[in-house]
Amino acid sequence: MSSSPWWLHAVCYQVYVRSFADSDGDGVGDLAGITSRLPYLRDLGADALWITPFYTSPQRDHGYDVSNYYDVDPLFGTLADADELLARAHEHGLRVIIDLVPNHTSSEHPWFQAALAAGPGSPERERYLFRKGRVDADGVEHPPNNWMSRFQGPAWTRVPDDPAQADGPGEWYLHLFDSSQPDLNWRHPNVPEEFDRILRYWLDRGADGIRIDVAHGLFKEEGLPDQRLAPGESNDPGESLINQRPSHSPMWNQPEAHELYRRWHDLLASYDGDRMAIAEAWVKDPENLADFVRPDELQQAFNFHWLNAPWSAEAFRGVIEQTLAVVPAPTWVLGNHDVVRPVTRYGGGELGLRRWKAALLAMLALPGSAYIHQGEELGLPQAEVPEHLQQDPRAGVAGRGGRDGCRVPLPWSGSKPPYGFGPGDGQPWLPQPDEWADLSVEAQSGVEGSTLEFVRRALALRRDLLAGFDDDRDGEPGLHVEGTATELVIRRGPLVCHLNTDSSPVPGERREELLAGHEVLLCSGDEPGGADTATWLLAR
Repeated sequence: MSSSPWWLHAVCYQVYVRSFADSDGDGVGDLAGITSRLPYLRDLGADALWITPFYTSPQRDHGYDVSNYYDVDPLFGTLADADELLARAHEHGLRVIIDLVPNHTSSEHPWFQAALAAGPGSPERERYLFRKGRVDADGVEHPPNNWMSRFQGPAWTRVPDDPAQADGPGEWYLHLFDSSQPDLNWRHPNVPEEFDRILRYWLDRGADGIRIDVAHGLFKEEGLPDQRLAPGESNDPGESLINQRPSHSPMWNQPEAHELYRRWHDLLASYDGDRMAIAEAWVKDPENLADFVRPDELQQAFNFHWLNAPWSAEAFRGVIEQTLAVVPAPTWVLGNHDVVRPVTRYGGGELGLRRWKAALLAMLALPGSAYIHQGEELGLPQAEVPEHLQQDPRAGVAGRGGRDGCRVPLPWSGSKPPYGFGPGDGQPWLPQPDEWADLSVEAQSGVEGSTLEFVRRALALRRDLLAGFDDDRDGEPGLHVEGTATELVIRRGPLVCHLNTDSSPVPGERREELLAGHEVLLCSGDEPGGADTATWLLAR
C-alpha cells in the first residue's frame, strides 16, 4: 500500500498462543507451534499477527498475569523461540504485534512480593495501590472504596499476615481483575520507567507493534473515590464491557493516560519500520475511542462498537458513520478471546455462519485495518466446555460467564481430537468438540464453497482491489455509505459492497438494480441480495 504505514490497512490475525498450535505434545500451544504455522497465515492473506502474552506467568489468567516481562514462560518455549518466531515471520512478510499488560502484574512479580515483605508505608508498596480499609461505627472493616472487580466481588483484597499497624488493621490492595493481578500505581515514576525498558527490550528483539491491555484503565482518579451511582445504576461490572458502565467511573479513562501514550508514541517513533501501538479500550462511543488515536498518541484502538452492533444494516451503518467521522485510523473487529464467537453470537448454526460471512465482507470493504480472531476463518462456533473442565478464572461467576468457549484449540487435520493441534493423541488443554472434524483446516483447504476458501478469496480480493487506494483518508472521495433499515451499501474506490440483513431476499427489481453494470466478485450466500447476505461487486 505504497507510502502508508503497514498497519493502516493491515489484516491482523489474532493468535491466542495456548490454542493455536502445539509443537511438543503437552496439549498447550507454544511459540514454536506458531512458527510452524506461519505459512498458513501468509497464504490466508494476513499482513500481521497479534500474539497474546507469552511471558513468564503463573497462568492464573492464562498469561495476563505476568511475573517477568523479560522472558518467555517455559510452557510456551524460550527466548530463542521468540527470536525465531519474529525472524521467520518477517521472512514470510508478516509483522508481529505482542501483547503488553501494563495495568497490573502477577501477585508473584518480584515487585509485589517485595511490597508484601516491606509492609505498610514502604516505598515498595507505592508501586501498587495499597490502602487502609474503612471501619464503620460498629468496628467492622470494609474495603477502601466501593469499586468492584471485573471478575468477582470487591476490587480489593486484604493483605494476608500483614505486619500490624499501630493505628488499625492491615492494608488492602487494588485489583480491577483477579486478586492475583494487583494494579500498578502509574503515578509512581518507577512504573513508566520500567515499562519504557520493557518496550525497548521487545522492540529491540524485532516486535513491530504492541497491543496495550486495559489501555483505558492504567490511571485511576486521584484519591480513589467511591463510584457515584445514579438511580438505577449498578457498579457490578456484569458480563458487558461496554455501554452499561455507570456515568461516574473513577477507575477508567483518566486524562493522565494521554501523557503516557505521547511518551510511548515518541519511543516507538525512535525505531524504524513504522512501529505501532493499539489500545484495548472499552469506551462508550467512537468519540471516546478517538481520544486514544491522535497524531502524537497511539496509532490504533480496537473498535468494539462494530463487534457489539446487533445484526442490523442500520446499526452497522451508524457505527461506520460515527467511527469514520472522528477516528483517524479506524479498526474493525468481530471477535476476540474475550467474547462469544460471532457465528454463535449471530444466531448459531447455518444462520450464524451466513451472517458472520456477510459481516466479514462488510468489514473488509471499509477503510482501516481488520482484526480476525483465530478460528473465525474456519467458521468455528462457540464451543461448549463441560463445567468440570473449564479453566477461565471467570468461569462460573454469576453475570460474567466464562471465556473458554472461544479459546478452544484450533482443529488442523484428522477426524478426531486433537485434530492435528499437536503431536499427541489426547485432548488438548481445553477439549475440542467431536463435530469439528469437518471444520478443520485440512477438511476445508481447496474445497470450493468452504468458509476457509471464502476468507482466503476475500482477503486476496481486498488486497488486489484496494492496495494503494487508501494512502490518504482525505483523498477518498469514492468512499460512500448509504442504506436502509435492512440494506447497507459501501462504495469504496472500485468496490461496491451490498449487505442485506433481512431474513428475506431483496425484491427482484432491487436485485436487478444492484447487478446492473456490475460484475459479481464474491457473495457470502447463494445469490446476491439473498437473505443475510453480502456481495462484492465491481463496475464493468
